[in-house]
Amino acid sequence: MTTNENDTSKKTKQETSNNLTLPKNFLVPFLLLSLKQWNMHGYKLMQVLFDLGFTTLDSSNVYRILRQLEKESYIKSSWENGLDGPAKRIYSITDAGEEYLKTCHSSFTQYNQMLQTFFSIYTNSFFPFSSSDESFKND
Repeated sequence: MTTNENDTSKKTKQETSNNLTLPKNFLVPFLLLSLKQWNMHGYKLMQVLFDLGFTTLDSSNVYRILRQLEKESYIKSSWENGLDGPAKRIYSITDAGEEYLKTCHSSFTQYNQMLQTFFSIYTNSFFPFSSSDESFKND
């Protein structure tokens, strides 16, 4: 491989990684998306995430992630005194969290296109003749 080809190869890999920066997991984007809809406390957040399909959540892990998101200024929290029970920490999304969600949306859009291509190719490998194939319309 020549130096020019090597540079092109590196550039292509770098451009690809810059264009498709996926979050390391789906929990953080869903946490932020939930907080974009409603300000809520940690337990309620876990209930919402469970309803969204995160059925094996570890509460200590969720609270650790919430603390990290707050440290990174993606969310903020405040204490709310409840009439029935102790005060609860209520989380809300910040402008930085909103920007991160936009990045996630862009990345997920690209990822979704890749998945659609994969499933299309995969399905066609099992069913090479689709119902929209012109040769079957004339029969």
